[in-house]
Amino acid sequence: MTENLTEAPSLLRELSTEGLREHAAGALTRARQRSTVLTDAVDDGDLVRQHSKLMSPLVWDLAHIGSQEELWLVRDVGGREPLRPDIDDLYDAFQHPRADRPALPLLGPAEAREYVGEVRAKAFEVLEKAPMEGRRLTEAAFAFGMITQHEQQHDETMLATHQLRKGEPVLHAPPAPTRRGGPLPAEVEVPAGAFLMGTSVEPWSLDNERPAHEVWVDGFLIDTTPVTNAEYVRFLEAGGYDQQRWWSEAGWKYRQEHDITAPRFWWRETDGWWRTRFGVREPVPAGQPVMHVSFYEAEAYAAWAGKRLPTEREWEKAARFDPATGQSRRYPWGNEEPTAERANLGQAHLSPAEAGAYPAGASPLGVHQLIGDVWEWTSSDFHGYPGFAAFPYREYSEVFFGPEYKVLRGGSFGTDAAAIRGTFRNWDYPIRRQIFSGFRCARDLPGV
Repeated sequence: MTENLTEAPSLLRELSTEGLREHAAGALTRARQRSTVLTDAVDDGDLVRQHSKLMSPLVWDLAHIGSQEELWLVRDVGGREPLRPDIDDLYDAFQHPRADRPALPLLGPAEAREYVGEVRAKAFEVLEKAPMEGRRLTEAAFAFGMITQHEQQHDETMLATHQLRKGEPVLHAPPAPTRRGGPLPAEVEVPAGAFLMGTSVEPWSLDNERPAHEVWVDGFLIDTTPVTNAEYVRFLEAGGYDQQRWWSEAGWKYRQEHDITAPRFWWRETDGWWRTRFGVREPVPAGQPVMHVSFYEAEAYAAWAGKRLPTEREWEKAARFDPATGQSRRYPWGNEEPTAERANLGQAHLSPAEAGAYPAGASPLGVHQLIGDVWEWTSSDFHGYPGFAAFPYREYSEVFFGPEYKVLRGGSFGTDAAAIRGTFRNWDYPIRRQIFSGFRCARDLPGV
């Protein structure tokens, strides 16, 4: 390994056994509070309705959260008797496609709420006694962190379902912050060199983030902030959706077959572009990152702008590498946990913040908003790192490896702090637009 390349230590490893239990209990509680907000915001009819064939009914997500918690925390870690073995198959995401789930004999809203409450009570009993060492699944409370992240990931999925539902607004939050101060440079240079990608020390990291490994990255330029709505409108007004030359073959075919003419939830009025956001009809905010665009749209915009999408390793180097120390940080700003001053996370706001609104969250190289606001498409396919080992089950990551999926990084305003870090990897089909996805561009250094 190149001398002086290191990985930032994890703060979780500094906690005592009781400290780990307290931390895990707090993370689980915060996730459940959010699940409750998302499911209590609508009536039973909306809970059982399928708002889009791309998504499950909200009541399926809720009971699935409980089913996974029962499988891993109550049965596996706790060694307890099953509460509802009869519903294991109903809530196995690999057994039933989302489009088919409304036809299943699912738990109703009241029964689902009762079930997840019973499971949580048992899980907390297990947490009080479970050792925090001696077994990889319980080392540093990993299983509890895994289930916390699973619930928060489904909370973000349920938030995306709320975006797809019809009707009056039912979710509310204060507006996201605006940018203050002078203009930022359009691009930041990331110098050539090696850095440590991934992690081998973060206790709650998931299998596809592991292990830490040295990679070389040629020098490149990356956008200081995600591409904004105003910048994307210029692509629209220049006829970007009508000119095949900007699109890949697969992207152009997708655009034509589905008559894609703008980001999802946008439409044109005589006074400009408008969008629907959680039931609110509003003018598209110029300064916010563009959202609800597919990989193909992001790729086409980048080509039109004379740039490209960053690779996954370029994105992570821009987000984590500190050239002064040679260290790969946990987050762009350092090793401390996210705060409201550093990143737009956890549904604190119901939209991205303006580009440049979080100067406290910038990386050492001066790249902004790499965590939160919008998931960022990269040009990379989803694969395991060298030395990858599936844990604790293949279906979390390994079954998705291959060119069908593109990697997204950084999280969105709907991602909780427990479910994001500088090494976290998300993936989806390149056609997906209902997710809170945006992008930033990169380009090679001139003359290189």
